[in-house]
Amino acid sequence: MALALLLVLAPLHGAVGQERPEPTAYLQLDGIRLFPVSTSKDFSSEQRVERANRLLQEAMATRSPARIGVQELHNLPVITLDDEVILTVTRRDTQEGLSVQGQAEVWRQSLTAAINRGRSERQPAHVVRMISFALGILGATLLLQRLLWLLWRRYLPSALTQSSGSEPGSSQPLGPKDWLLHGALVVLRLGLWVAAILLISSFFPVTRLLTSRLLEALTESLGSPFLPLGGRRYSVLDAVVLVGLFLVLVRGVALLKDLLRVRVLQRTGIEPGSQEAIAFIVQYGLLFLGTLVLLQLWGLDLTSLALFASVLGVGVGLGLQGIAKNLISGLIIMFERPIKVNDFVEVGDLQGTVTRINLRSTEVVTLDRISIIVPNVEFLESRVVNWSHGSSVARLKIPVGVAYGSDCQVVREALLEACQDVSDILATPSPQVFFKGFGESSLDFQLLVWINQPRRQYEIRSELNFRIEAILRRHELTIPFPQRDLHLRNESINVTFPLAITDALLSRLTPPPASPPASSSDGEA
Repeated sequence: MALALLLVLAPLHGAVGQERPEPTAYLQLDGIRLFPVSTSKDFSSEQRVERANRLLQEAMATRSPARIGVQELHNLPVITLDDEVILTVTRRDTQEGLSVQGQAEVWRQSLTAAINRGRSERQPAHVVRMISFALGILGATLLLQRLLWLLWRRYLPSALTQSSGSEPGSSQPLGPKDWLLHGALVVLRLGLWVAAILLISSFFPVTRLLTSRLLEALTESLGSPFLPLGGRRYSVLDAVVLVGLFLVLVRGVALLKDLLRVRVLQRTGIEPGSQEAIAFIVQYGLLFLGTLVLLQLWGLDLTSLALFASVLGVGVGLGLQGIAKNLISGLIIMFERPIKVNDFVEVGDLQGTVTRINLRSTEVVTLDRISIIVPNVEFLESRVVNWSHGSSVARLKIPVGVAYGSDCQVVREALLEACQDVSDILATPSPQVFFKGFGESSLDFQLLVWINQPRRQYEIRSELNFRIEAILRRHELTIPFPQRDLHLRNESINVTFPLAITDALLSRLTPPPASPPASSSDGEA
């Protein structure tokens, strides 16, 4: 689809980026083009109309009589303004079917009608009438803006009201489609105001002349060549159109990739990883081919980019080594396929599911539902555990320790019983129990089970631990905690304390002194 669009634009490429013929200038009055003037033998079209436009505008500003006439000078008719020559009519200006004198008469009539119109537009009655029209246009624009806003909110609420929920914290991020619709609304509303302003400015000679000059200056700045490439010069407008077509190409290739993946590849029965790889190769292949076709249709000689390519190669070799390594790693992953989409991988301390493989990086979604962008070079230069590579069957190891004195056969039967009726544990290979050895505080066993869902290994391990603890408690099997036995060789131990601690202990251990007996009231000794 994108390539077809480029081929449709092929007839237009000859006029882009080439040396254009000198444009025809126009004789203007109050910002209105009257008729074109071609280039003569000695003067360009801009030089011919420059003086005429200036004199006509000055005559309208000073309200001079401004009589337009036709005289003959050097066997050629000339246009006069108050008996002053402003323009000579040549054979190059003559339209088909007219003589030079006939063309001069047509121009005289056109100038006379333009001057009369300019006089009438400067009358107070016309100004008052145009001001009322301008106010009506502004009111209609405001009403149309409000109506457009109401219709947009009613029929496309997701684009405008999704981010302004009624409850605090209820806003949701806008998607790409919503942003596109919202941008279209903004552009449409802005276009209405621009159209209204341009229409109002055309009612008055002064504003019309100012608007015409601004548009001419803008067109001249955008159309002036500034970028020489391959013997041709390109303007800002050429560059903007080229960038716009390139964005259309990118979007068209992305749509084609989605159609290929949804309508074709999913019906072939190919695994998702292969579908993603094929769609990836088709997307970037069409994008590369479409870019070359677009540049060729645009008239750009690709051989002129040899110097740029050499400089780019040096930059890739020096400053872009990391990007180049990731790009090459992405191509290797695409063709060698050590990892694929939907694989459950472990890279360093990162563990998650591969959701997308790009040219420079790979997107991995962790078990916490967090998307991690991993450079492709890490999958080739570091050790990667791919739980889904070849076969998704994986083995879990559950260590279990029981107290000394426990019946080992009962322990074995209890661990195997814990694996029964667990749907996530495979029956083949069957669970196994190994007696690993004698630990410091326990008899160490290891339960081995096989699963085919590595992404749920932590859930399965947790559920299995719950069942093991309950079954061991039911069989009165104890899971010990670390403990130590202390044996003393001597019956007595001499312990020396600091003096302050010794005094404090003695003060607590010594009984208080007895109180003296009370004396009798009779004065007895």
